[in-house]
Amino acid sequence: MQATGSQRWRFKGPEMEGAVARWYAKVRGSGSQLEGYRSQAAQLTDGLPDGAAILEVAPGPGYMAIELARLGRFHVTGLDISRTFVQIATENTRQAGVSVDFHQGDVAVMPFAAESFDLVICQAAFKNFVHPASALFEIHRVLRAGGRAVIQDMNHGASHEEIEKEVAGMKLGRITTFTTKATLEMLKRRAYTPAQFERLAAESPFRTCEISTAGIGLEVRLTKARA
Repeated sequence: MQATGSQRWRFKGPEMEGAVARWYAKVRGSGSQLEGYRSQAAQLTDGLPDGAAILEVAPGPGYMAIELARLGRFHVTGLDISRTFVQIATENTRQAGVSVDFHQGDVAVMPFAAESFDLVICQAAFKNFVHPASALFEIHRVLRAGGRAVIQDMNHGASHEEIEKEVAGMKLGRITTFTTKATLEMLKRRAYTPAQFERLAAESPFRTCEISTAGIGLEVRLTKARA
């Protein structure tokens, strides 16, 4: 049975479709960020056996999924609610010459069978989910026993100085730097604190989680218990 947690209020910003999605894809595709995705792909898959199945939830333009696929050892799937992002990610994957199976759909009602994946990754998106309890339930459902989920997002406690440093590292143009800072300041309002995410995990089938923070980021690691 699917979780039926109450809907989470959030600021109603522009939907990630059309021009907004294309702008985001450009902002997140700078050379320094692509190098970061490459490094993270290796770190997140450390210890996974060859042939493992990976799901990236809300992959956006698909940059992380592409780096996961470049490793050449895993079956990579992406699920995004934005049709524009699915189109962009599919084209980016084609140009990269790798294979990723992208789907359009909602994380709260995922179109995958139970116990389909060994690893689920969600970056910079969980704070936007209107039904976070259902999202965690579904992530748990599609994971195989012993599988793990890694959620990386903004920390509600991120300071203005930390946001400045994060954006500086993206090496963007002057105007894009300004708009990206403003966007992150707005997004921080809907982000979780570590304590809030601990409570959310405790009410989910995972029951527990491990949380670490660095810069503007918060990383949550959850493991599905073995039967």
